[in-house]
Amino acid sequence: MDTSVNELAHALAGGNCRFEMPVRWGDLDALNHVNNTVYLRYLEEARVNVLEAAGIGVVDETRNIVLARVTCDFLRPIAWPAMLRIEMVLQRVGRSSLEYVADIHVVGDDEGPYARTLNIIVGTAAATGRSSPWTQVELQGLARVFVQGAA
Repeated sequence: MDTSVNELAHALAGGNCRFEMPVRWGDLDALNHVNNTVYLRYLEEARVNVLEAAGIGVVDETRNIVLARVTCDFLRPIAWPAMLRIEMVLQRVGRSSLEYVADIHVVGDDEGPYARTLNIIVGTAAATGRSSPWTQVELQGLARVFVQGAA
């Protein structure tokens, strides 16, 4: 990574963004709350939308973005109906990876998150599947989306 790209990647740490989406009735399980597997779908929806807003496609002819790791602490059950707010905070930007924490909140409930997650995504070369460094344009797009002090 050249110096200017490395400095931009380092400056992104701590940046944050939000994404909102509704809970769908079909997301519920037999216990009448959101099924635990659906939390990962919510994170996927947020991730794809945030990357698109940054101008980074999840899949194209030369580059793919893949989920390398996700952990989830389920703190409280989510019921329907509800509007979710997913708050993402960048922890680290590596040569080809991003690590971020994402908290899932219910809009209008100030009691804290319903789930807390740690996520790592990696940019890969489509032809080889091997990691591929972030470009300066991609990092600038992420800087537009992950704003310092916005959450």
